[in-house]
Amino acid sequence: MASQFSNGTNSIIMDTKLMDHYGEHILSYRLRTARQKKRMQYEDFDKQLIALYKKERALLIQKRNLGWEPLTPPVQKGWKRFFVLREDVAKCKQADFFETILKKINTYDWSWRKDFKVKRRRFGKKIYVLKPQKLLECSEWQFKKLAFTDVERQMFDAVLHVSNYGRSEIKYVFREPWRFVLKIAPNMIDKIRKKDGELESRIQGITNFLERNDFRKRQIKIMHGSYGNWVWNDVEKYNEQHPFKNKSISQVLDLIKNN
Repeated sequence: MASQFSNGTNSIIMDTKLMDHYGEHILSYRLRTARQKKRMQYEDFDKQLIALYKKERALLIQKRNLGWEPLTPPVQKGWKRFFVLREDVAKCKQADFFETILKKINTYDWSWRKDFKVKRRRFGKKIYVLKPQKLLECSEWQFKKLAFTDVERQMFDAVLHVSNYGRSEIKYVFREPWRFVLKIAPNMIDKIRKKDGELESRIQGITNFLERNDFRKRQIKIMHGSYGNWVWNDVEKYNEQHPFKNKSISQVLDLIKNN
């Protein structure tokens, strides 16, 4: 409050001196103090960062909408794994019913190994174990979004699930997962995104300008309100200063004696 009052007083004194020297018409020129000029420079730079954000976003959307083009010949990149109907289920009368459910809860995984094994450490020794894969366990909003019919909803059980953050939520789990088995197939790439050299150059130019000068943090703070530098749950705990810090031995002994 005191600083605001002093700033207002200084501006009034400056206006009075200008009026005495040049007359009242000098106020129409909107002369600014050095502090106001500096603030305008920062505001103008922030506006430039906002304009660059919008321009970069528009260019990325334009790049995404370029479409696809066929790749000849197709190239294999690793292996993919997904669920299919079990052989006996595929031959039963309800095959179409379970196939419809599978399309909504199927999951896909990729690996460069055909056996889908991953490296794990057990008792200090590195071993390869089979990578697990499950059907989709729907949350409440996913369950509504997938629009299951009344008959299909009867095939799911509502299970209470505790997340890694300690939050309890309801998951809808398929009641008969044995009807589906995993299948491994080559992951073939038969199409690639179209590319525009001029568009790529413009996007790369904006990226280089922001990252080379370390302006990306400021841009994110302007557009989203904060930049995720802190990952601690309790920041005050780490900002707290120890009472014995920067004190001599005699001062520490006096503090212990008084306490």
